Amino acid sequence: MLSTMQDVPLTVSRILTHGSTVHGESQVITWTEGDPHRRSFAGIGRRAARLAHALRDELSVAGEERVGTLMWNNAEHMEAYLAIPSMGAVLHTLNLRLPAEQLVWIINHAEDRVVLVNGTLLPLLAPLLPQLPKLRHIVVAGPGDRSVLDGAQARVHDYEELIADRPESYAWPEIDERAAAALCYTSGTTGDPKGVLYSHRSLYLHSMQVNTAEAFALSSRDITLPVVPMFHVNAWGLPHAAFMAGASLLMPDRFLQPAPLAEMIETVRPTIGAAVPTIWQGLLAELDATKRDVACLRTVVIGGSACPPALMRGFEERHGIRVVHAWGMTETSPLGSVAHPPAGVSGDEEWTYRATQGRFPASVEARLIGPDGEQLPWDGRAAGELEIRGPWIAGAYYGGAQGDPLRPEDKFSPDGWLRTGDVGTITPNGYLTLTDRAKDVIKSGGEWISSVELENHLMAHPHVVEAAVVAVPDDKWGERPLATVVLNDGATIGYEELKAFLGERIARWQLPERWAVIPAVPKTSVGKFDKKVLRKQYAEGELDVTLLA
Repeated sequence: MLSTMQDVPLTVSRILTHGSTVHGESQVITWTEGDPHRRSFAGIGRRAARLAHALRDELSVAGEERVGTLMWNNAEHMEAYLAIPSMGAVLHTLNLRLPAEQLVWIINHAEDRVVLVNGTLLPLLAPLLPQLPKLRHIVVAGPGDRSVLDGAQARVHDYEELIADRPESYAWPEIDERAAAALCYTSGTTGDPKGVLYSHRSLYLHSMQVNTAEAFALSSRDITLPVVPMFHVNAWGLPHAAFMAGASLLMPDRFLQPAPLAEMIETVRPTIGAAVPTIWQGLLAELDATKRDVACLRTVVIGGSACPPALMRGFEERHGIRVVHAWGMTETSPLGSVAHPPAGVSGDEEWTYRATQGRFPASVEARLIGPDGEQLPWDGRAAGELEIRGPWIAGAYYGGAQGDPLRPEDKFSPDGWLRTGDVGTITPNGYLTLTDRAKDVIKSGGEWISSVELENHLMAHPHVVEAAVVAVPDDKWGERPLATVVLNDGATIGYEELKAFLGERIARWQLPERWAVIPAVPKTSVGKFDKKVLRKQYAEGELDVTLLA
């Protein structure tokens, strides 16, 4: 028996229409070197319609064609976020921090014929053009030296001129909610990047979950600051979710350093922000050094990699800003879990929950798989690889010109669950604690050592800015931990003191014998610790390592 409910597709165009009418007075505020630029949701809706007309009528974008964006977080990027999927094409966000050869590979693999680019990023795009034979149109938004495009085979357009005098409404087509809406590639730390193709349905449902109280509880009373780039898993879903909820958006554009971030928070007064730990570490140092009025922030969301508890406590205890830990991946849209403690807990017990990766929302199913393929219990002790499934979880990768979806065995189980590559435990009430990436676990004498646990303890030391721990070969134990630390300016702390500090918090057999001070921890294009670089530096003798007894 079928229900009597109406069958209305869950599409991005419905988010666009709702946000630009019901919440038309909410704003997208783009930070500039002068006064912030403000554009209402209603204005964003009108300009999105004009952009869709320009793409269809002038640039002949049709069907499920991919349209690339090489842009900062700003109002024009938001217009593309809404217009491209709503007209039936596929938004393809390009990670501007990837190596040139990976950007070329991604653009060609996705077969982008049109790329929207901020003028300040033209020096990044221009050298790639000879290797992009299928690119036919470059649309430049904002100021920048267009002369670097002289001689380009692709036709160059100015964004504002292209959308000028176009109709301010568009007959958005009725699209199958399962159709592709957006394409985002993984950072490609091993092998070629892999494309994750989000559906309209997955984006809509993910937006609804982001807006629940179990996640970030966005409403029209909020101003959201997505520092996380719009090319990184759709800025964690915040642009679509904010437009759905009527929460205004403060877009930082290219101004991502601690001082301008602090200034824009003081000026525009956002209520919630989201970024990876390295961004918030820089902002915390700025707030500690310079008196700033940031009391407007009720929540700071930290994801992308494990958040050191010392960073969470620093924001809360010194500046009154609550930090919420979240976990996800490109393949999970990315909301996989959020660390709100259960009702009725306080003190140290509350912090125990907040330091986890959090609890799974209703639409995300999870299981732990042991080394022999057995399913492990949710008892908070048994550690295995996390596998998940749900309506906004990838079931395959984009096949590109090959057509068929790709399902590598190391990424998907035979029954279709996503193999995350994360190792952890789950409590009986559904709280996930990740102890490591499967590839980063230190296997010492038949026992596992969590590199993440060691890093978090080291970063709790007042003189340690960052710490990364990697496995290195050991004749006796197979592998042992190498601790690399970044110290505060002028700090003179010795390795013995750091080892003693760590020894108060972990079992003695887990203590690293090998130590090195480094100027900075290598990062991937999305701000995660790039441990393969450290392993390579150690293997090639590039680190000044001290061996302790």
